[in-house]
Amino acid sequence: MILRKVRMFKSTIKWLSDVIPIENLGELAKSIEVVSKSSSNLCLLCKGSRMLCGKVRCPIIIKAQSIVKYESLLKDHIHGSTPPSVFVGRIGYPKVYIGPMVPPYFGGTEILDTPEVWIGKSIDEIIDYRFSLIRGKVRASIFNVRKSDRLLDTLQELAMGKEPIDAEVIFMKKPRKVLSLSEETQPFGPSAPLKSLKVGNVSVDRRIENAFYDRDLKASDAIYKLYDEGVLITKIQRAFSMGMFGIGVYRKLVPTRWSITAVDSIISMKLINEIKQYESINEYRVYSFKNLDNIFIVILMPEKWCFEWIEAWFPKTVWNVKSKTPILMGDYESYWGRTTYASVGGCYYAARFAVAEKLRMERRQASALLLREIHPGYILPVGVWNVRESVRRALKNNPMKFDNLNTAWKYACTKLTIPSKDWIANSFILKQAFFQKRITDYLT
Repeated sequence: MILRKVRMFKSTIKWLSDVIPIENLGELAKSIEVVSKSSSNLCLLCKGSRMLCGKVRCPIIIKAQSIVKYESLLKDHIHGSTPPSVFVGRIGYPKVYIGPMVPPYFGGTEILDTPEVWIGKSIDEIIDYRFSLIRGKVRASIFNVRKSDRLLDTLQELAMGKEPIDAEVIFMKKPRKVLSLSEETQPFGPSAPLKSLKVGNVSVDRRIENAFYDRDLKASDAIYKLYDEGVLITKIQRAFSMGMFGIGVYRKLVPTRWSITAVDSIISMKLINEIKQYESINEYRVYSFKNLDNIFIVILMPEKWCFEWIEAWFPKTVWNVKSKTPILMGDYESYWGRTTYASVGGCYYAARFAVAEKLRMERRQASALLLREIHPGYILPVGVWNVRESVRRALKNNPMKFDNLNTAWKYACTKLTIPSKDWIANSFILKQAFFQKRITDYLT
C-alpha cells in the first residue's frame, strides 16, 4: 500500500481534540506529521466514535493518545536510558538510515524493546513501548561496517549491551511525531536527524562480543551459536542487523525488518536439520493459546517433519478490510524443505522456529500444522514477534493428546470459529491426511 503525505489543517484533526490532552491543538498540529491513504476520509466521518471501519476500537485514537504522553519531554536534546536499542531502516537501500532509539527518561527500560516479555500485555501497552522510543537517524551505506565509523562503532557497542545504558542524544531539530491514518502500519516513535550521540559505560554480553570479534565465523554459525548459548532472539537480531556477524570482508548492515525474519529462518533451519535425526512423537497433540484477539492452534502429528502455517484474517482486520468473510492464506514445506520465500512472509518463519525449538527440546520430530485466527480486536499489526512468542507460549501449555487425527482435528475445531471445511480446503496437510490414499490402506 503506497502512503501519501497530506498537509495537516487544524480542521482536519479537530476530532482528535477530545482524546489529546493538549490545550493548543494548533501547536500540536505543527509537530505531528500525518500520513494518510485515499480512504482516510472515512476516519474524518467516523471521528473515532462511530467505528465505521468495523473495528472494535479506533487504532488512530490509541496512537494519538500514546503520541502525546511524552510531548513535554520531546526536545532536540534528550537524556534517557536506551534498552539498549538500535535500528537499521530499509528505505533507500543500500543507503539506509541507522541510529539509536532512546526514551526521554531513565530507569529500567529493557521492556521497551524486548518482545519476549510482551505476551500478556495489551495493545495499548505495546503501542506505548513503541512510541516512547525516539529514533535518531543518519544515512549510511550497508557496507559502512567494513571501514572505521565512530557512530557505527557506538551503535555496535550498544547492540552488545546486556542492560539499559544512559545516553545523551542531540538532534538537528525537534523529533517529529507521525500519526498514521492507516491501520496497516506498525506504531513507531518520533524521529529526527541525529547530530550527536554520547553513551555511558556499556556492560557488554561477552557471548555477542566473542561472535563479533570472530571474523572467521560465518554469520549463520554465529547466530545459531548465540541462540544455543541462551541469548535472546531479539538481541541476536539486533546485533545481526548492525553487521556484527560473518566473515569480515562480507559483513554488512541488514535492515531491522529483514534481520528479524533472517534470524528466525536461520535458527529454525538448523533446528530442523537436527530434529530430523530423532524419532517421531507417538501421539497426536493439540495446543492452543489466545493473545491480542488472535487464536493460535498447533497440531503435532506422529510423522516425519513437515510444516504448514495458515492464517485467517477476519473482516475489518488489517489485511481484510473489504471482504465480508474471513480470508485464509498460508504456505507449506515438506520433509525436504522449501527453496522459495514463504508467501505469507515473516510469520511463517517465526512460527516454524517456535515449533522446531519445541521438538528439539524433546529430541523428537513431527508433522506440524499451525492455524491462526485474527479477529477484529487485533486493531493494528504489532510485529511477527507476536506469532513467535504466542506459539512458544502455546507449546508450553499442556496439550490434549489423541490416538488419531480425526479426533484431534475435531477437538481443534472446538477452539476455532472458522468451519472445518474451510480449513481443510486451504490446507495441504489436511487434504493429504483426509483424502489421499496410502499404500498401507491396501494392505490386509
